[in-house]
Amino acid sequence: MNSKASPSLTILDVMRDPKLFGPWFTGASWQAWEVVLSAIFGLALSSSQLALYSRLTGRQQPPGEAAREAWLVMGRRAGKSRIAALTAVFLGCFRDYSRILAPGERGTVMVIAADRRQARVVFRYIAALLEGVGMLARLIESRTAEAIHLTNLVSIEVHTASFRSVRGYAVVAAVCDEISFWPSEDSADPDVEILNGIRPGMATVPGALLLCLSSPYARRGALWQAYEKHFGKDGSPVMVAQADTRTMNSTVSEEIIAEAYAQDESAASAEYGAEFRRDIESFVSREAVDACVIPGRLELPPVAGVPYHSFTDPSGGAGGDSFTLAVAHHQDGRAILDALREIRPPFSPEAAVKEFADLLKSYGLASVCGDRYAGTWPAERFQTEGIEYQPAEQAKSDIYREFLPLLNSGRAELLDCPRLVAQLLNLERRVARGGRDSIDHGPQRHDDVVNAAAGALLLAGSNSSDRLEQALQLAEKQVATLRAAAAECASGENLAALAAAKVDVEKKKRSLLANFGFHYL
Repeated sequence: MNSKASPSLTILDVMRDPKLFGPWFTGASWQAWEVVLSAIFGLALSSSQLALYSRLTGRQQPPGEAAREAWLVMGRRAGKSRIAALTAVFLGCFRDYSRILAPGERGTVMVIAADRRQARVVFRYIAALLEGVGMLARLIESRTAEAIHLTNLVSIEVHTASFRSVRGYAVVAAVCDEISFWPSEDSADPDVEILNGIRPGMATVPGALLLCLSSPYARRGALWQAYEKHFGKDGSPVMVAQADTRTMNSTVSEEIIAEAYAQDESAASAEYGAEFRRDIESFVSREAVDACVIPGRLELPPVAGVPYHSFTDPSGGAGGDSFTLAVAHHQDGRAILDALREIRPPFSPEAAVKEFADLLKSYGLASVCGDRYAGTWPAERFQTEGIEYQPAEQAKSDIYREFLPLLNSGRAELLDCPRLVAQLLNLERRVARGGRDSIDHGPQRHDDVVNAAAGALLLAGSNSSDRLEQALQLAEKQVATLRAAAAECASGENLAALAAAKVDVEKKKRSLLANFGFHYL
């Protein structure tokens, strides 16, 4: 079926028709979505619908034509994925694109999700809508795990968020699910870059629709930009609607939402209230980071006589975290990043430690400062390779906080590493309930590379004399009890215990000095 066979069918017709999708969209809980879909496709609104339309979009004038782009800022469990599937199937099956497709070309309805799990959710909805209606099931030419190819020269495909995978298509429609939470490996702006890759593929398709649906997050990114620019703007071809969960889906329990607000009001306001979070802001500006990156510099070789500092963020080799290591040095008032290594999972922890130990030795280092991770195994593994592992005294958030002045003042030199830049720009500063802010990566993102780099650069960038004085003062306090123990052993003529206590004192000194960036043999 396509628009040639049924030119008068609208998305509301197929949504309500008991022979089509009516059984999936029954009940009053879908009435608000009917208003939103009417606005997107330029359908007439009743007076009562117009009142809700104005509340959701901030606009006073009814839609005069179909939107070129629609951005839906909706609370969690509002029904976004089901509407995404409905829209994809409607545009794939009930419109005719044969006149605009070149010989051998297929039109693509592209559904993009944050990850494979979410993509499978949307794909199952799409498959159920198609296979559950006999006349549509007969349109299916073939099916794979990620695409359904139809006999009308249209393919409905699901993609995970990657700017590399969306180019080269004739895109008749793109449905972007949970765009605020698209992950990034090598880009600080994955949503913007993906959309930049999609829009040219829609340029030659009359009536092509870009539909973005998401719960909101921080006040940045493509969703926030669209909201700021187009919300409440009559006449704009880009429609933005915003609604809390229960406005769009009244079946969600009020008690569950109230409990979420009681536990964390800021998070619940975004999750269920569809409000962009005010307690989260970017850690550092792109301008500050770009000013510190040395174009084309991938690594600096070891130089004899230069005192180096190092920091590592260990990982066990499974899961999603990388094992990272950074080496840096101080020169002319600047902290300079010399080397940066990342081993992505899966990997052997033993092999990773050996590789990093070899790199440390090449820079003349006999110890490394590292993130407090997984108990004692990093220290034990590094010790096996002849490297002393010293757990960092500072928490990761504190390292980032003290690293920021180096960036903002331009006193850091960074390697030209896209993953480092992306992770830096994806760090978030958020205010906790007690008023103290914390700095960490956002959802669906990582900070393994930047954690190692920030740790090494902070050690290298600190004033040497100040750090030495702090280290010695702390050393004196923390070894005082060990000295007392040594004295007791001496008075008791326990020579073995005395020797052990002296070793403990020396090890403690080495540990404290290493944490402040001083390494010695």
